[in-house]
Amino acid sequence: MRRLLPSPHDESLSDVYGDLVLTGAVDGRSGVSLGMVSSVDGGATVAGRTADLGGDADQSAFAALRASTDAILVGAGTVQVEDYGPATGSLERRKRRVAKGLAASPRLVIVSNRLSLSADARVFADPDHPPLLVTSEQGVAARPEVAARGEVLVCGASAVDLVVALEGLASRGLGRVLCEGGPGLNASLFGQDLVDEVFLTVAPTLIGGDAPRIISPGDGHGPRPLALVALREHRSELLLHYRVVRPPADRL
Repeated sequence: MRRLLPSPHDESLSDVYGDLVLTGAVDGRSGVSLGMVSSVDGGATVAGRTADLGGDADQSAFAALRASTDAILVGAGTVQVEDYGPATGSLERRKRRVAKGLAASPRLVIVSNRLSLSADARVFADPDHPPLLVTSEQGVAARPEVAARGEVLVCGASAVDLVVALEGLASRGLGRVLCEGGPGLNASLFGQDLVDEVFLTVAPTLIGGDAPRIISPGDGHGPRPLALVALREHRSELLLHYRVVRPPADRL
């Protein structure tokens, strides 16, 4: 692994983002860091999943990001497609988190307007670490059997209000949130200017076809300027860390 920015030097894969501190609470809401992988031509999945895109560098970055966050935010569709399990992590990662002053495991937070998950999904397998289900009043009413499998945070009548959701997470002490997608949730967050930084792995792969991008189109979001914080390369795989650039308050 070669770190190219900000100070070029070689480092081991295990040291990637080792000293990382994610963006914390902002204006009463949790800070949001987006962690995604894409191909060179912008595809976010292969055959509907991200598993075949990232290599060793992406896996190391993924583990380091999860070791640095209070909560993992993810849409119900991604939970189902990627077959998420409980976010307890390995013993090594739990030790790494505790050394950073974090809880041993991040809280898994699933966003779903209608609680569109199976009550038997693998994500509910550990009763000691139930996910936090962010949903609507209609979702709870329609899927009480799913609501009973986790802690529920209601953030709207028929659809999730993401601002209210992030304020609710912050009030629970979950100030640093890592969003793992999917593209629809990413688009909603960007559309409301709720993303603070982006960690993107660019896989040395061309996909073509109609693979989705990391952000779904058509959700009202415009261009967002980004500032490059760090750049790493490992066997042609690139790890990029950007911060979202916002105008000074006096220019708003």
